[in-house]
Amino acid sequence: MTKTQILNAFFATLAAVALTLLTLPAQAAGPACAPRGALVERLSSQFGETRRGIGLGTQGRIVEIFASEATGSWTIVVTLPDGRACLMASGLNWEDRMDDLAHLADAQA
Repeated sequence: MTKTQILNAFFATLAAVALTLLTLPAQAAGPACAPRGALVERLSSQFGETRRGIGLGTQGRIVEIFASEATGSWTIVVTLPDGRACLMASGLNWEDRMDDLAHLADAQA
């Protein structure tokens, strides 16, 4: 599989995740939000997470996935046009796995 096919598959998956997150009803108390710089610094310093993917959501929102190879933790962040970044989901046991998406790229070839 070529790098282009891998990237296409990755962005297709990221878009699906973004659409799912952006169409879910808001949490009762709302997501935790902070200025993007402070939030990214906290993910890095406390959890060792770095950005693994990025995509453009609806209404100018930016969706990012942060993860740590060392701890396996992951976080999905949505940044709003006003610069606030909101934690949408987080968890454990993150794996960078593109091989599971190979069938999607081959179908488009």
